[in-house]
Amino acid sequence: MTDTVEDRVIRIVADQALLEPGDVRMTSTLEDLGIDSLGLVESIFAIEEEFDIEVPFNANEPEKSDFDISSVASIVGAVRSLVADQKG
Repeated sequence: MTDTVEDRVIRIVADQALLEPGDVRMTSTLEDLGIDSLGLVESIFAIEEEFDIEVPFNANEPEKSDFDISSVASIVGAVRSLVADQKG
């Protein structure tokens, strides 16, 4: 069975936070998980590679980007949106 977008994003975030996927909650922020700005960039690169999408370069500036990184749930939603846009 194929992993869902949620499962795959959680796995990427958990890897970056050095946690088990089961320890990552949808309501968690990257800060809650101990992911700093460098970890954010690495997470974005991993997400882009995993889903073959391009995350906006200003994703770390919420006021300038539609890619919301405020929580794991918002990242999942943003990835779903980019994947859907790509499929057209």
